[in-house]
Amino acid sequence: MTKRVLSHLVVSAASLSLTAAFAPSGLTNIAHLSSNNHHATRISAPLSSSANSDEVIDADIIALSTNPTLNLTPEGYGFSSPISRVMKESGKTGYYRAKSSESVVDVMGKIGKNEVALVFDEENDKELMGIFTDFDFIRLSTEQARARTEEESATFMAAPVSSFMTSADKLICVEPTSTASQAVAIMTNNNVRHTVLVDKCGPNFSFVPGTSVNGVVSMEALLRLIQSDNRLSYDKLSQKFPGLANKPIEQMREELKSQANALANNEETAKKDIIRVGTAILGAGSIALYASQSAWLSSHAELAMIAIFVLGYIGIIFEEVFEFNKAAVALLMSTGLWVTYADFYGESTGIASANVLEQLKEQLSEVSDICFFLLAASAIVEVVDAHQGFKVVTNLITTKSKKGLFWVIGFLTFFLSAILNNLTVTIVMVSLLRKLVPNDDDRRLFGAMVVVAANAGGVWTPIGDVTTTMLWINNNLSTIPTVTELFLPSIVCLVASLFFLVNNIEEDSSLAESTLPPPSPLAPRGQVVFWTGIASLLAVPVFAELTGLPPYLAMLTGLGAIWTMTDIIHMDDEEEEMKVPAALAKLDTSGILFFLGILMSIGVLDKSGLLKELAQFLNDNLPNQDIIATVIGIASALIDNVPLVAATMGMYDLADYGTDDKLWQLIALCAGTGGSILVIGSASGVALMGLEKVDFLWYA
Repeated sequence: MTKRVLSHLVVSAASLSLTAAFAPSGLTNIAHLSSNNHHATRISAPLSSSANSDEVIDADIIALSTNPTLNLTPEGYGFSSPISRVMKESGKTGYYRAKSSESVVDVMGKIGKNEVALVFDEENDKELMGIFTDFDFIRLSTEQARARTEEESATFMAAPVSSFMTSADKLICVEPTSTASQAVAIMTNNNVRHTVLVDKCGPNFSFVPGTSVNGVVSMEALLRLIQSDNRLSYDKLSQKFPGLANKPIEQMREELKSQANALANNEETAKKDIIRVGTAILGAGSIALYASQSAWLSSHAELAMIAIFVLGYIGIIFEEVFEFNKAAVALLMSTGLWVTYADFYGESTGIASANVLEQLKEQLSEVSDICFFLLAASAIVEVVDAHQGFKVVTNLITTKSKKGLFWVIGFLTFFLSAILNNLTVTIVMVSLLRKLVPNDDDRRLFGAMVVVAANAGGVWTPIGDVTTTMLWINNNLSTIPTVTELFLPSIVCLVASLFFLVNNIEEDSSLAESTLPPPSPLAPRGQVVFWTGIASLLAVPVFAELTGLPPYLAMLTGLGAIWTMTDIIHMDDEEEEMKVPAALAKLDTSGILFFLGILMSIGVLDKSGLLKELAQFLNDNLPNQDIIATVIGIASALIDNVPLVAATMGMYDLADYGTDDKLWQLIALCAGTGGSILVIGSASGVALMGLEKVDFLWYA
């Protein structure tokens, strides 16, 4: 029993310390009860003499101050401290006294240290009209953001504070005799950070007009005082629990060690330990094998390269199981393959030859084209999103029919993914669905449709899907034939999938609960950035066709143009969030490095001739190109599209299958749409798993 009580005390003290440290950010920043706030359930213990018999508060908090067995501090300290002592210790009233006619900008400049402002009537300075807090300022800022001109925006800050305050009838209060635990319970249950201190509260802790206001109590001040009073001491614990041999903390540490050992004895921890040990053994063995310049490695270099590639692929496919970032696995795989090829493959003498170094430079040059292209394209899209450019699209969505919305989102995703990358479109559309579709089950189904539409839409343009982009940059495909030949098959895939999925949608009134704000015009700056970004993306194929230069150069040119334009637009702004450097900081750098590692790995397999041997095997055992492309499409449901298409590009030579050959178009179509079969088959599906916690089996 003694150990259990001590455990409760130490854990309670630690929890309180953490709560005090994070109170300002951890609690909702509201100083009043909003009109749509849910009433908290009150468990036990009357509040004070002014409370009705049915007005009770959180028993767990009250117990810390009323149960002498649990309370280490003297009466009148810690949780049992009266509010009058809290105010005395803080040394301030906790508010700035503002007149109702004062402007918002003046009040904001005076409440920095006092946290909130109490607004009193201009004529009767004893009549409290309301409170102005950071929550009210956020509400003001939200309305200000909708202003169409700078002049209109400025009027908000010059407006009287009474226009944006929370009225007095929505305040809650405490009395001087209330205890700290009671105040914490009141604020916690009502989801507020500040409460008004008055002589007498009304029913349900309400503020009674005409009551004298003595101050404002903040959760931060309460927890700071409680934490200070409740510091555990060896002497205090030893006096209460003499059987612990004056070593309570040491005993608690031993108990915590025992608990840690018990927690470690479970399947999840055992799995992680196996992975750690296996990885360490594999890494150490590989280093030893290469360092020893083993003769076995020289005679079995081809087998070693295949083993490295297979192990790397397993690490990438089962990224969630091993908890290794696939970018790290891809980089290690590419390094291992190049070292094996350079030092041990064929006639190698243990050091890279001039021919291998030339091949490495050539491969890096090819891979850099794709990486720079993706980097620039992603940055442009990020800048457009930062300027709310996609409101041009969301303003068009007005339907309240779930099935109608299903079709609208499907086609919208399809055409957006033709000019933006699939991953970006999926993230944008899923974020939009969170506001449009409140029901979780419906939203998952809509999300699955977004994955299908994004993958289908990315197939028929060179800049839509990264796999099509790879084929285009490598000259396997050209712009016009890709659009004309693949548009119809892509839209057939979309319509067929929508017809199948829409039958699972049940019409109801849930869309009425949508949190999407009403359509509003996009600011002129946002429109300029949006159309400039779209023009930059659409101009890439035209630039490449007219100049004959690589597409990545066109994309970098577009990025430079939009970078310069946003610098001009925001020349006088102190905030950097709307500029390109901020967009670059948000990019998925690990994704770019993943492409680098995968493409470098596929390149060395191509240089070694292993992919050519695989292509010959498929040609000898599969009757025609249609079946080969179908097999690749099915494989893309399990294997990431990028390495799969990269491997295919290495398997079949452009000299045998020229630009825009039927094989390349089939590979683009099958690999792109085949990734929708399973949720792990594409970047869009993986993004959906992360954003909406979609289960693998449910999607399948």
